[in-house]
Amino acid sequence: MLQRTRPTPRQRRVVFVMTPHTVLLDVTGPLQAFHDANGLASQTAPTPDHPYEPDHPYEIVLASQTGGPIVTDTGIALPTVALSTLADKAIDTLIIAGTDEPLIALNDPALLGWLIAQKMQVRRVASICIGAFLLGAAGILDGRIAVTHWRWCDRLQTRFPQARIKPDPIYVRDGPVWTSAGVTTGIDMAIAMIEEDLGRDAALAVARGLIMFIKRPGGQSQFSQPLSQQVGDRDGRFDTLHVWMRKNLHLRLSVEDLAAQAHMSPRNFSRVYARETGTGPAHALEEMRMDAARTCLENTDSSVARIAVLCGFGDDERMRRCFIKHLAVAPSDYRARFTTSLCV
Repeated sequence: MLQRTRPTPRQRRVVFVMTPHTVLLDVTGPLQAFHDANGLASQTAPTPDHPYEPDHPYEIVLASQTGGPIVTDTGIALPTVALSTLADKAIDTLIIAGTDEPLIALNDPALLGWLIAQKMQVRRVASICIGAFLLGAAGILDGRIAVTHWRWCDRLQTRFPQARIKPDPIYVRDGPVWTSAGVTTGIDMAIAMIEEDLGRDAALAVARGLIMFIKRPGGQSQFSQPLSQQVGDRDGRFDTLHVWMRKNLHLRLSVEDLAAQAHMSPRNFSRVYARETGTGPAHALEEMRMDAARTCLENTDSSVARIAVLCGFGDDERMRRCFIKHLAVAPSDYRARFTTSLCV
């Protein structure tokens, strides 16, 4: 089990572990966020809460098993130090970057042995994209909720059945273990780590500098609900119906109403819709309503009760039950977590 020590006011060492063909943005995106946090901290006078020694709160290290240049997926090489040289100073945050050749590193016993040895030593360990496979191989994901890029979620769950893989979030924190979906979501995760370490003001400042949300719209989801339906309905047979549904969510729509709009009998409509989209029409309608409600909660000051009516739930209690069922959070708590009132 990873230690749950409180962060110290001293400089935190953040180590990115790279393997051949590491995805460049998996490293440089979050690295930029930590670098910007350093730059902002150097412009701010120390306080009793954050007496940095030295001014920069983060020491950023790129490392690999053997050290030397690591060629990324883009062909650009990044310099690294060997893992064996890191024993001189404790690692605060260990981040395993993703790669476009995901399973090769799993055959490196020296790398896996090093990761296993770190489990009881680092305060926080994380993965970006399919770097989660290395965490899984080291036993770090056992009994924990985790995420990776949506293309690899099923494979990660199959390979590491003791983990609980969630395909939807862009990043997940389960105690001291953080995992992200990869590519740009590594930046979201890094900003969340900065918020944990340095406070919300510092995270907001970094997000502003990167022209990002401190909390991404859509409730930290890899997929928006409309995009998910487009992927499911590959032939676009119900595109027109979906547009109509979204425009009329405030109405009390029944399967019969949807079937009439699609010019089909209710029985045939339900059968064909499920076959073409992979879900039932009632479930699709509920997801649309929840997605619309999420957008309203994130971007408007309307009351929860008003949003429930506008999105077709009828009352706020029905909407609350839907949010608890799908997101495990009440609408008011969702708004507090994922409001997008950030101004750049």
